[in-house]
Amino acid sequence: MKKRSLWLIAAAALAMIGLTVAFMMDKVTVSASSIALADQGWKANFSSPLKPDAIEKGDLYLINASGEPVDAEMTLLKNGKTIEIPLLAPGEYKLHIKKAAVKGSLLKSLALSEVSFVVQEELETLSNADELKAYFARLLDLQQQSDGSMAVSGSADSMASEESSSADAAGGEGGDFSSTNNQVEGVDEADLVKTDGSFIYSISDSSVVISDVRNPAEMNVAAKLLFKQDMYPQQLFLSGNTLVVLGSQYSVLPTEGKINDYQRHVGLTSVYLYDIQNPSSPQLIREFGTEGDLNGARLTEKMLYFVTNVYPDYWMMESQKDPELRPHHYDSQKNEDLQPMPYDNLSILPGTMEGRYSVITAIDLTNPTENSISTDGYLGGSEQMYMNAENLYITASVYMPIDEAEEDNDLDMSVWQPQSANTEIFKFHLEGDGVKFVASNEVAGTLLNQFSMDEYNGYFRVVTTEGFTWDEAAPSKNHLFVLDGGMKQIGSVEDLAQGERIYSARFMGDKAYMVTFKETDPLFVIDVSAPSSPKVLGELKIPGFSNYLHPLDENHLIGFGYDTKLEPVKGGEPRVVTGGMKISLFDVSDFSNPLEKDAEIIGGPGTYSPLQYDHKALFTHKESNLYGFPVAEYAEGENDSILFQGSGAMLFEITPDGIEKAADLMKEASMQYEDWEKSVQRILYIEDRLYTVANSEISSYGLADFNLIQTLSYK
Repeated sequence: MKKRSLWLIAAAALAMIGLTVAFMMDKVTVSASSIALADQGWKANFSSPLKPDAIEKGDLYLINASGEPVDAEMTLLKNGKTIEIPLLAPGEYKLHIKKAAVKGSLLKSLALSEVSFVVQEELETLSNADELKAYFARLLDLQQQSDGSMAVSGSADSMASEESSSADAAGGEGGDFSSTNNQVEGVDEADLVKTDGSFIYSISDSSVVISDVRNPAEMNVAAKLLFKQDMYPQQLFLSGNTLVVLGSQYSVLPTEGKINDYQRHVGLTSVYLYDIQNPSSPQLIREFGTEGDLNGARLTEKMLYFVTNVYPDYWMMESQKDPELRPHHYDSQKNEDLQPMPYDNLSILPGTMEGRYSVITAIDLTNPTENSISTDGYLGGSEQMYMNAENLYITASVYMPIDEAEEDNDLDMSVWQPQSANTEIFKFHLEGDGVKFVASNEVAGTLLNQFSMDEYNGYFRVVTTEGFTWDEAAPSKNHLFVLDGGMKQIGSVEDLAQGERIYSARFMGDKAYMVTFKETDPLFVIDVSAPSSPKVLGELKIPGFSNYLHPLDENHLIGFGYDTKLEPVKGGEPRVVTGGMKISLFDVSDFSNPLEKDAEIIGGPGTYSPLQYDHKALFTHKESNLYGFPVAEYAEGENDSILFQGSGAMLFEITPDGIEKAADLMKEASMQYEDWEKSVQRILYIEDRLYTVANSEISSYGLADFNLIQTLSYK
């Protein structure tokens, strides 16, 4: 009996040790796309490093649909966590993973021992509901194996922020009145305010106001467009006699008629088309829309394109038998209610496993009532968007799985490592209302905004930030990549400004300009004239940083941002303190020696302009060398407080010789805080008049003397 008791105690101890070891073992997770294209290859990202000889020893191997081994080129990338297979014939495959492939495998466990994927010759549309459910089922598995740590959107270290040189893309060149400050010449961007030279169309709360400004001393409201209770206008376009209003609204999807049916509310991007041949009596001629939040919209040659992001409730698969996982759309011209998109209008993008759609909609506005609407949905998500006359680019984050050993340290901020990300860039070719996927590629790091991208002479250029500025163990770094027409990387400049991140970027022909920041503002000048071998030509370090870079001419840039200073901290590192708004004039005529030729500081801490996060807030009048923007001015008070001084607009004459204030259209503060209703949102000109547009009013001024002529109140 005594021996038996000892055996029982020993067995229990061994079992306890086994459970303890099992509990302490880190789970190795894998993230990989379910779709790959034959000429673009396939990647799998692991949460833990793999052994350098794992492929050679056969601890990672590939089989086809028949279970036969596949002799494919397989490479472990330099990060030690990514497997790449560059070329595969179309078909179904499985990557088999042995535990021995993982470094420190004795204390590791595999969440998956095999990963399935399909290689296609070209991007294919879905055939039926089963294919769509299989995609989301796999996504749920990936999220469960990573204990919910997989992110679905966002960018690392983010902060509230045809051949295209963009040097001539500023507004005001299409006639004797303002146009929107667009990134690409000939490609109009949706905005809060538009004008045709006689009327100003502006968004005011939940309505659109059409103001007759033909006589600047007797302006009047010609018409006001009202919408459904749940419709909120967001952006406008003008195309000939058609006013385009893009807005957000909510709708309840119809149920099957059963008492316990789940009523799903969906957000829509709705488009209202008005005939404004008589602006005083606009006529609604068509309404259509697609599910999702508006990512971006462009208008070129009367072709309207817009992209929405849709987040389907795919977690309902765990509680419902056949949930609807497709995006919805509608068109008043077809007298149809909200309905799911056909399966043959849906595709799975290669390179990512995102639980959301990018829905691309296109319509030719030459005949807005009769022309058909093209709507296609792509599983893969979208964050940033860039478009020229020929191609549309959208991006999605590719998240690296988190190592459990790192995740478990999240209480110790000194060693905590957040989830890092790369970026997949998808290229679509535009031909009328036809939108065709071309290719994609993954680059290291994440993008700041649309100005991080550009296409020139058939080459796509992009700048990214990899990592996090506050991570001393693995400091952030910045890159420029050049991709050819097939999205193959052919050149790069990498590892710039370690410990900093990109705050603004601008491409001008065969030059790229990039501002990074942590304590000072380095402006990098990069030569991309030889796409296969871009190189840094010069660098300028000054206090402050620029949020937005605007071309003045081929040898000068204007930077709009903030002034900063280093403030001593007793017993510690000095801290960066942000001051007033800053305008910088950069002379880049000597590429190897860029200079800040002039600078202007506006206000103190707290001063800001919409221009610092929205380039469309910039006013330009090239003939007069005028540049303007809305401003809310603050000053530093006692005990680090900030005091509101007033709001309005400022205009500057900016030439290669310097910056001079031209007009101060500010109103002194009459209260402690800004009056949102009267805060200027946009500035524009028509012939010899200047207009400031706020949510509740328009003011007219003389363009020569800036004297106030009239203020028209909407309310």
